[in-house]
Amino acid sequence: MLQYILVPLADQFSALNVFRYITFRTGGAVMTALLLSFLFGPVIIRLLKVRQGSGQPIREDGPQSHILTKAGTPTMGGILILLAMTSATLLWADLSSPLIWGALAITIAYGIIGFMDDYLKVSQRNSKGLSGKLKLVLQVSIALVVSFWLLSNLPPDLATTLAVPFMKDTLIEFGWVFVGFAVLVMVGSSNAVNLTDGLDGLAIVPVMIAAGVFTLIAYLVGNSVFSNYLQLPYVPGAGELSVFCGALVGSGLGFLWFNAPPARIFMGDTGSLALGGALGAVAVITKHELVLAIVGGLFVLETVSVIVQVISFKLTGKRVFRMAPLHHHFEQKGWAESTIVIRFWIIASILALVGLATLKLR
Repeated sequence: MLQYILVPLADQFSALNVFRYITFRTGGAVMTALLLSFLFGPVIIRLLKVRQGSGQPIREDGPQSHILTKAGTPTMGGILILLAMTSATLLWADLSSPLIWGALAITIAYGIIGFMDDYLKVSQRNSKGLSGKLKLVLQVSIALVVSFWLLSNLPPDLATTLAVPFMKDTLIEFGWVFVGFAVLVMVGSSNAVNLTDGLDGLAIVPVMIAAGVFTLIAYLVGNSVFSNYLQLPYVPGAGELSVFCGALVGSGLGFLWFNAPPARIFMGDTGSLALGGALGAVAVITKHELVLAIVGGLFVLETVSVIVQVISFKLTGKRVFRMAPLHHHFEQKGWAESTIVIRFWIIASILALVGLATLKLR
């Protein structure tokens, strides 16, 4: 929005030329989202505490320590993330870009699904919320609509192809079957982040790390010079997603201020479903879906631990892990929560470096 207001004035005030540059606007989005989080965070926490009373219901089948340490903490903190992120994006991004609107659509829509889930949990005082089937149907339906929108606004020669990391000029053509793959990426990413969100600060930092990586990826693939030099698929207009990812990083930092142990607020499904969907959408737009699986490898690991646990128990009656997702397994082994969180952050950082290596090693 600021771009439309201030750039036309650049002839009179040359300093306003900086609003033409994606890098400047990305930095502006980071700081705006961060400041909005600091400004509205205490207000939203107070309101949620009043509305929710005893806070988020704690799973009875979860770690028993959570009943003592996390009871009474309000949920739906994703409202703060979405408010800061959406506002910063609308303020700093080029709103003529259909790619921006596609990414915002999946983020907000998944946030609404998460909000409904959180609301039912709080109002009915149980940890179930929306049924898993209904939640999945809603996610898939929204992802289908957004996928068609995004693919119709990507270059025809790229829209339905899959780029392979570490291999130059390798694009696998899927045809319209790619729509199903795009849906899988967005829905899978959304639920993977949701499964990871179980300890204070555990999910938000890896999300910010992944968003930081995709800030760079979006900028590079949206620049014809850099994408040609690095032999990346050039996606016109994808550079604006840097602003979107920057807003995600800024809002995540602001949320972490209140979510750091001991958390004053949880993001809930409102935040985790939205953030995962956002990462999935950016990966589809930038043609780096497989790189997301690397950069977000921690989310993949948490999801696989749940799948393995369920399959093993149904087939053999035995559990592979003491508790799933994986972070609960280490809690049951006696690891301190802070130890688990920090070590998982380290793993996420290492995977991010591997993901960045794919940009050059081709």
